[in-house]
Amino acid sequence: MSSSITPNERLLRVPGPELALHWRSSRHARRLLTLSVAGVFIALLARRPEFAGVAAPALLLLAAGRAQRRPARISVRVRPSATRAFEGELVALDVRAEGHGDSHVWWTLHPGPDIDPGDVTAAEGPQARFTFTPERWGRRQIGTMDVVLRDRWRLAEGHLTVTLPKLDCYPAPADQRTKVVLRRLPNRLGEHPARTSGEGIEFFGVREYVPGDRQRSINWPASTRRGRLQVNTFAAERSQDVVLLADATSDVGVPGSSALDLALRGAAAAARAYLEGRDRVGVITYQWGGISWLGPGLGRRQLYRIIDSMLASDSGYARGASFRRLPRAALPSGALVVVFSPLLDQRFVEALRDMRERGFHLLVVDVLNAEPPVRRRREDRMARRIWQMEQEAIRFSLRELGVPVVHWDGVQSLDLPLAAHTRRPLAARR
Repeated sequence: MSSSITPNERLLRVPGPELALHWRSSRHARRLLTLSVAGVFIALLARRPEFAGVAAPALLLLAAGRAQRRPARISVRVRPSATRAFEGELVALDVRAEGHGDSHVWWTLHPGPDIDPGDVTAAEGPQARFTFTPERWGRRQIGTMDVVLRDRWRLAEGHLTVTLPKLDCYPAPADQRTKVVLRRLPNRLGEHPARTSGEGIEFFGVREYVPGDRQRSINWPASTRRGRLQVNTFAAERSQDVVLLADATSDVGVPGSSALDLALRGAAAAARAYLEGRDRVGVITYQWGGISWLGPGLGRRQLYRIIDSMLASDSGYARGASFRRLPRAALPSGALVVVFSPLLDQRFVEALRDMRERGFHLLVVDVLNAEPPVRRRREDRMARRIWQMEQEAIRFSLRELGVPVVHWDGVQSLDLPLAAHTRRPLAARR
């Protein structure tokens, strides 16, 4: 006979750590004590024994409550449905208490920063389930859980607080289905039609029949026109190396839609799109002169490695590093480098120019969606205008070097700004 217990429930039945309870009188007990003391006081003051009779049941109930056995420690098991989630994804939190005896258990969830607990933050019973949603990427503390035990007559309460585990929240990938493909692809099997004939499925042209060609590849209409047997040829299918370059030097804008938020979400979308196309994808995170990198790889697991690398970039990068010092495994020659940056750090812009002069194929996605505030003073307006002109000059200089620059607002699909470069192969200008 099959069991109806889910795997998560089986794990919850494993005894958790025992925690000490801090018992104290409840509000109900304090009200009964106030009633009994008031009845006895009035009976003595007014010499009316009937008031003492009114206070007697409350005193008896308090005495019976004192005689109850209360557990000094209980076992609490806390288990989230996932330790990793994307922004806006619903996550369940299962809690279970053991060793509480006849006491009633109450749970109260206190969410941490950027954690949306929904409508239900309290529950009753030895086990309960809460749901929450992480609102922004990063390593988030789910919060704390208050556990309250009440005895049978609600005369005493045992309190303890459990610190909930942390959750790795990944940036929600943007929408991207199309891919930018280089004109020259390495001789490696993939899904992108190359400019050479091979064993693909996309029509490439016709040529004259030679012994050994398959009969089913004969193009009979072309053979009839030319008077000789002609066969169809197909484009070879190749893959490419893609390196995602995330600029984390400038986090400007409203939290949740800042430049860094858009850069990480765009990089996650690009990683997913290229990995689904069987391309080798890596990532480089640049932050204040420091660089952390992950070499190109294949598979769905590589997507989570890329996002983990971007989230952990602020804890393990080398000061004073440069792109010239990166090994070939991090930045292979002939790779397509997709840059997500607000282009505010001059050192980062100079690094892009240096990479372009070294022959790398670059595509810059501008994620700047904030500008200096508009003020009435003439000096402020002039400073704002100078800043805008500098930003336009930076983007113009990159385009003159043959680096395409497209702007993405973080709301629309990435396919729209990249449409001009996904319709035809990308050829770098020399």
